[in-house]
Amino acid sequence: MKREFVLPYVRNEGAEIYWEAHGHGTPVLMIMGLSFTLEMWFRLLPQLAAGYRVILLDNRGVGRSSVPRRPYPISRMARDAVAVLGAAGEPSAHVVGASMGGMIAQELALRYPDLVQSLILGCTSHSGLFGHWPDFKCVPRALPSDRAERERATINLLYASTTARERIEEDIRIRCACNWCSRGFVNQLAGILMWSSYLRLPRIRKRTLVVHGDQDKLVPAENGRVVASRIPGARFELVRDAGHVMTTDQPEICTELIMNFLGNR
Repeated sequence: MKREFVLPYVRNEGAEIYWEAHGHGTPVLMIMGLSFTLEMWFRLLPQLAAGYRVILLDNRGVGRSSVPRRPYPISRMARDAVAVLGAAGEPSAHVVGASMGGMIAQELALRYPDLVQSLILGCTSHSGLFGHWPDFKCVPRALPSDRAERERATINLLYASTTARERIEEDIRIRCACNWCSRGFVNQLAGILMWSSYLRLPRIRKRTLVVHGDQDKLVPAENGRVVASRIPGARFELVRDAGHVMTTDQPEICTELIMNFLGNR
């Protein structure tokens, strides 16, 4: 897909944040989760960019963005997203967030409501520490040093049991081609663990869709149910045969849910 000729970095609070824009039309800002780069939107991007201007970013600590020292509060990563919107020349956007990106999206709606046209929150929670915890039986006790094998060690934690292995291997190849470092991962994780939106969620007054996989072992679906119940008027959708990486487990359903929600403005 052809990319716009724009300056691909914006500086914010000690970090260089990499971003891209695809397509034309109403802006949609998409924010990825813990340790994942913007490339992981690849299964949804073509159809979304056919009708919208899709703005993507690498959160600080991963990909082509810089890796500052010290933990990254969710509020700071939300300000990174604000800086990207400004660099893209957009006064507001529909915001799509997955996992940690959903936490960043919630923070955007709470702190900068004028920038948010609507919210789509996928496989996310209201708290990193006080939400429903992962299924620790699926958490690997040790991670291999080899990048690809390390990614494979998390398959049971991240994907549905019914997802084709070839599709998962495609994800792993993409992730292995992107920059990753332990410091960025730990600093993002620290931001997640320090964050909560539970008491503040009733203040969100934006059209909101919360989507969760029924086989999510990393962020169990009850977290999404709580988020939806706390945001006035929010709609909750449970996707069958989908784990944490819903866009790989059920890409067609995820695309359809997003497109229908965005189209019903």
